[in-house]
Amino acid sequence: MRVVITGGAGFLGTRLAREILRRGRLTDARGNAQPLRELVLVDIVAPVESADPRVRSIVGALDDRSIVDAVLTPDTDSVFHLAAVVSAEAEANFDVGMRVNLDATRNLLERCRTLNAPPKFVFASSLAVFGGRLPDPVPDDAPVTPRSSYGTQKAVGELLLNDMSRRGFIDGRALRLPTIVVRPGKPNRAASSFASGIIREPLAGVEAVCPVAPETRMWLQSPGAVVDNLLVGHESRSADLPMFRAINVPGISVAVREMIDALRDVAGADVAERVQWRFDPVIDAIVATWPSRFDARIGSALGMRADADFSGIICAHIAEAGRA
Repeated sequence: MRVVITGGAGFLGTRLAREILRRGRLTDARGNAQPLRELVLVDIVAPVESADPRVRSIVGALDDRSIVDAVLTPDTDSVFHLAAVVSAEAEANFDVGMRVNLDATRNLLERCRTLNAPPKFVFASSLAVFGGRLPDPVPDDAPVTPRSSYGTQKAVGELLLNDMSRRGFIDGRALRLPTIVVRPGKPNRAASSFASGIIREPLAGVEAVCPVAPETRMWLQSPGAVVDNLLVGHESRSADLPMFRAINVPGISVAVREMIDALRDVAGADVAERVQWRFDPVIDAIVATWPSRFDARIGSALGMRADADFSGIICAHIAEAGRA
């Protein structure tokens, strides 16, 4: 198997790469389990050096067709497309969002049409493809109704993936990921970044700002569960996928106040009190468009999992930070 991960230097791409290397084999588009021959990590910055001879790194932007041609060689078997400009940045800079979130996705899909055989293509989509009035919970087959540029770009990616799967150019599956917490490192420009910050920073002894109302609910999942679910999506048989190949990934619905309560239970009142409530109408306007509960029955039937509770997510972050 030759496997490509876009966004391979990011926190999710790094974790996914580590798990693929640990497993050592994946199932190709023809349903055959194959040993991992080469894992290609592509990003605009260099991934962390790996001593594993199966790992190859390529630095470059995917809106450059020459980079895409170099990344997706004719013998590529699978693509995990994680690279993206995050929500608030895509809203603030429309041209960058279109170039990274849409043009790069189309470049990858077009290149897949030229490969020796149709590859598996796992697209990291988002719950931001939904917005406005929706059923509660949101089913897999609800119409996409994005209320942000980021959500629109992800929705277009889903449509392209679905059509190219229908045409037999790829074996695609779009996974609508919950908001991932707790992300390590520094805050980014995602509208959801605060959801990690209000846990990560207080645990590190630093004050954090929560820009939304305490009653705001979010659909959440831990990094470990997301990696597992990406691989479940990859390994699933085409025959088991829905006609429109977009799947709501299981998660848990948690109010921001409940997140802080869980932090208090796990780490104590002094830590929880480091969260400061400062309403930001720009962030709130984006987050408020995202549904907070999903009917993920297709994902669950495929074997995807949700975290048990938010306290467990916090404990998993503390344990990982302790190993770092």
